[in-house]
Amino acid sequence: MSHNDALLIEIGTEELPPKILKSLGEQFANNIHNALIEANYAPESFEWFASPRRLAILVSSVSSEQPDVEVEKRGPAVSAAFDSEGNPTKAALGWAKGNGIDIADAQRLVTDKGEWLLHKATVKGQHISSAIGEMVTQALKKLPIPKPMRWGNNDYQFIRPIHTLTILYGSDILKAEVLGISSNNLLRGHRFHGNKTFTLTHAKEYENTLINHYVVGSFSRRVDTIKSTLDLMADSMNLKADYSVSLLEEIASLVEWPKVLQAKFEERFLSVPKEALIYTMKDDQKYVPLLNSDGSLSHHFLFVSNIDSKKPELVVEGNEKVIRPRLADAEFFFETDKKRSLYSRVEDLGTVVFQKKLGTLKDKVTRISNTAERIASLIGSDSSLAARAGLLSKSDLMTEMVMEFTEVQGVMGRYYAAHDNEPEEVSLAIEEQYLPKFSGDVLPQSTTGMCVSLADKLDTLVGIFGIEQKPKGDKDPFALRRAAIGILRIISESGLDLDLQQLISTAALQYPEGVLVDNGDEVIDFVLSRFSSLLQEKGYGSDVIQAVSIRRPTKPDDFVARVAAVEAFKQLPEAEALSAANKRVANILAKQKVASDDIAVDAELFESEYESNLYRKITELSGLDIQDHSTALSNLASLRSPIDAFFDNVMVMAENEEIKRNRLALLNQLRSLFLRTADISVLAK
Repeated sequence: MSHNDALLIEIGTEELPPKILKSLGEQFANNIHNALIEANYAPESFEWFASPRRLAILVSSVSSEQPDVEVEKRGPAVSAAFDSEGNPTKAALGWAKGNGIDIADAQRLVTDKGEWLLHKATVKGQHISSAIGEMVTQALKKLPIPKPMRWGNNDYQFIRPIHTLTILYGSDILKAEVLGISSNNLLRGHRFHGNKTFTLTHAKEYENTLINHYVVGSFSRRVDTIKSTLDLMADSMNLKADYSVSLLEEIASLVEWPKVLQAKFEERFLSVPKEALIYTMKDDQKYVPLLNSDGSLSHHFLFVSNIDSKKPELVVEGNEKVIRPRLADAEFFFETDKKRSLYSRVEDLGTVVFQKKLGTLKDKVTRISNTAERIASLIGSDSSLAARAGLLSKSDLMTEMVMEFTEVQGVMGRYYAAHDNEPEEVSLAIEEQYLPKFSGDVLPQSTTGMCVSLADKLDTLVGIFGIEQKPKGDKDPFALRRAAIGILRIISESGLDLDLQQLISTAALQYPEGVLVDNGDEVIDFVLSRFSSLLQEKGYGSDVIQAVSIRRPTKPDDFVARVAAVEAFKQLPEAEALSAANKRVANILAKQKVASDDIAVDAELFESEYESNLYRKITELSGLDIQDHSTALSNLASLRSPIDAFFDNVMVMAENEEIKRNRLALLNQLRSLFLRTADISVLAK
């Protein structure tokens, strides 16, 4: 008799990699839960747990047994099951024996194709104890582990050595063996607090029992505890804790019993740019910097310990000793770097290869400078500032600070440029060249920054495509997809009147003759193809985007304006009928192979008012010089009546060849009018 109870599965390990602990915990639990569903154990809600030394899942209710299943086992055809004298053949006897029945007990299955022997059997559901070991094994095998390891003399592989396996169904231990470890109800507590090991009496007591032994097993609860404590302590100091979700999750992946403590460093280090200090505090030490109300860095900071020390002042002192040499290094690098100007480092860029076929970083900044200067002239910005910023854009890569703390490239360039008394616009552009860095990131705010950012991304795109190393599959070592999206966002969201055709041509001209393959159109198509996901995120339909993409407008701001216009047009009551008519026109012209827009319409050949009315309306709308796409498309609504009347009363494929050609020419003009903004025929259902 089956019943329901809670199920706990915990894998006790050595310290798991903190950067992927969350995904390991989530996926392990999902794998187990999905396996229980597929095996018909009717699992209910579950909670996943992950800490540095364990992965676990607690399912609130699971059936102890699978339901019995009725199965039909078809045997040989009756004609082959018995000989001419009615005796069972070897095939029939073998089938009956395999099913544990006598041939006389076999039933018959009659279909249109004949008659077969049949045995209906009940397959008894398997108890969960018989299946759980294989489920856990498979759940672990499916985890995304880049580099599994072996330990001891075993052939087993996992991301870290496994020490314990706990599988409890209610208060019962389910016996299983996974990766050489036998299951029991023995758990490990905190490495330094409480009992080293302890027993668990019931699955539902898992989380509370862990807490009693100084382990917060729930990943989300550790994150929430750390966050709330950081905020509380920062508020008490009238400061703001500077952390991201990813930093919180990484800290939570390093501790099982989080305790937030306050420490400080010498105020003299605040003379170093705060970005460098924050970078080493967060990325190297997993500390949480504290900011003043004006955004400046405080010399106080917070950190999360994995122990509840009786002498916390010693823990604080130890962490202050750890951070001091890192900050001293940053201070030394900053003071040393300031002894040379950014401009003096341009020559040094000649020693660093950007890409072996595309030259050095010095070659690259020369190209960026020229392209940025040209873009600046196109948008009415200061060309000399753009050229200067482009030339200095990569010089900070040759500084000690950036070589040690790579994440502050650009940022340190801004500080060093300001120290060199470069114009403020140039300093800011050196930092803004890398924007946007990720999806949804901020864009350059200065026009010079926009010019340099565009020039840098265009140079890389054109160069890598030009040596025929475009992205393939998920491989994109030069981040060309991100560069393309950055170009589109900067131009369209900043309202810049720039044409990709002209920009890509300008960037390509900066390379020596013969270096690049001429594939500018391919680069344009690659960039424009990024628009689809970008605009869908803003809520535009894929059919609307496709309608515009077919026309291939190469000005990003114009592309967006067309999409917005088509989206508005789609809401008009006439839109569906006009889209269908446009599709009909396109099909007729395609079948007749009418492609030229130069075919003249002869009004003298019209045989009805329906042709004349449509022609008059087309001529009227074609003569309007409308720059606004929304107005142009909304004007098309007035075509619905003459189009409907035309198709209801006029035979396009007239017997008279001259009249037929004239009507096709009329439809061709109609089609051209519709295609001014987008191909709305793709909107037709």
